[in-house]
Amino acid sequence: MKHISLLGSTGSIGKQTLEVVAANPDKLKVRALAAHRSDELLEQQIRQFEPDIAVLSDKDAAARLAARYHGKTKILAGDEGLLAAATYDGADTVLASMVGYAGLRPTLAAIECGKNIALANKETLVAAGSLVMAAVRKHGVSLTPVDSEHSAIFQSLRGGAEKEVKRLIVTASGGPFRGKKRSELENVTLAQCLKHPNWSMGPKVTLDSSTLANKGLEVMEAHWLFDMPYDKIDVVVHPQSIVHSLVEFCDGSVIAQLGEPDMRLPIQYALSWPDRFDYSFEQLDLVKAASLTFEAPDLEAFQSLKIAVDCGKAGGTLPCAFNAANEEAVNAFLHDKIKYLDIPYITAAVTQAHDNVAEPQIEDIEQADAWARAEAQRVIEGLQNRS
Repeated sequence: MKHISLLGSTGSIGKQTLEVVAANPDKLKVRALAAHRSDELLEQQIRQFEPDIAVLSDKDAAARLAARYHGKTKILAGDEGLLAAATYDGADTVLASMVGYAGLRPTLAAIECGKNIALANKETLVAAGSLVMAAVRKHGVSLTPVDSEHSAIFQSLRGGAEKEVKRLIVTASGGPFRGKKRSELENVTLAQCLKHPNWSMGPKVTLDSSTLANKGLEVMEAHWLFDMPYDKIDVVVHPQSIVHSLVEFCDGSVIAQLGEPDMRLPIQYALSWPDRFDYSFEQLDLVKAASLTFEAPDLEAFQSLKIAVDCGKAGGTLPCAFNAANEEAVNAFLHDKIKYLDIPYITAAVTQAHDNVAEPQIEDIEQADAWARAEAQRVIEGLQNRS
């Protein structure tokens, strides 16, 4: 039995994680739940899974829940509550699925308390990969990836020795605008961005998928997870999202992991590793899948991918600055403050102006994040004032 603290329980990954838990009641037990402000949904989850503690980082939402709920689960609030969930003694595994930079501190705290990590928050490694992986080694915990691409690589790497790996191949669906030229993206709408052809995800991740910024973040994450240089990590567009990623070995063999575009599969593997549980959800039918195709990404139309990878190669605090600028730009687009193509413009402007710290400590990461957000807001204001 694995005892789980789930950070981000009301988001897309969190809800699917609870489906996996419900399908494996003899193997998985939720001991702590944490969310931001969705108090009604968290209350439903509390009543179904009966964790020891539940947290809402929004204190007003926590107060609303505490006023209604009088069961045995202890209700906590704020950042202190979030850290309490991440470090809870009753859990041995923390599934970190909070969106964005906010997941960094709780994940580091969990590692420092000896918790094994199932990581769905790619921004944690993007912003502070060197610190996180050093902490994993220091405290002797496991870190298993939840992202479908990294889960596929993690599984495929079992086909050979580390010294035999030639390159990692990260697949991308191409998002809703695959095949479009940059000129065709000038006036795309938010509704168009959020219509992902294959995956059901939250708005931030779905929007990142449409710009291919998510693939840049995933390349950076793969660099840290698998200790792989950037010149050995490639991206290919695979519209069907059946091949989740591949590993090429020195003898020319390419090993891939295939499955339905359903996050419950990599979530379950992250929680079951090093074993495999029987799978209760839809299974891959190769005949039904029919054809599988691959193509190169269009870096002119989707500039966020190149910007992100260049920041990753530069290292230091630049990946953190990219992530912060992208989060601010995405939020501005979600609130109809900027145009779609302004997103890569903002990240390029911020990262070009950033004073990179080559070997950052946590304080440098936090300063870079704060600076990049402020600089992104300055750029956004300038764009809003254009004629």
